[in-house]
Amino acid sequence: MPRFPLHTAETAPDAKTLIANAEKAFGFLPNLLATMAEAPALLEGYMTLAGIFDKSDLSPTERQIVLMVNNRLNGCTYCMAAHTAIAKGQGVPDDVIAALRAGTELSDPKLEALRVFAVKINESRGWPEQRDIDALLDAGYTARTVLEVILGTAVKVMSNYTNHIASTPLDSVFEAVAWAPGELAGSAN
Repeated sequence: MPRFPLHTAETAPDAKTLIANAEKAFGFLPNLLATMAEAPALLEGYMTLAGIFDKSDLSPTERQIVLMVNNRLNGCTYCMAAHTAIAKGQGVPDDVIAALRAGTELSDPKLEALRVFAVKINESRGWPEQRDIDALLDAGYTARTVLEVILGTAVKVMSNYTNHIASTPLDSVFEAVAWAPGELAGSAN
């Protein structure tokens, strides 16, 4: 038996409702959530926090910027592939997705300011310099945005760290957009 099994509603009865909700939302049970079901509190926390982040003032593209920046910096191959597919489904432009996967500059100055700030939050472990905050605000974002970037970063700590520890296998639906650290710009399919 694997150290971190991929659960179902039958093997994780304490997470049965959460698993049913995930299957309804995604049309299948992603392996990340099947893994998290080992600890129903983690699964519930992740699903709840991700749902709250979706209610932020950030657009779908802006949310994916925050999430994919963290996936890349944390080296999470599972989440980078999953969020590539999710971003495509949300209409995030292909050039934005490719740049996020490669860690390169975005052509839109406002979105680039958000990307740079998300990098600063991750790399500084929540200790950005005032000039980093000012650059985000000067680009047209608000103090609320600063805090919502923290929220998105927290969501990614939960999923990225789970995937690192559990070596979560990539779902077949994400295989076409698999990712590896060091990917070159323009190689997202």
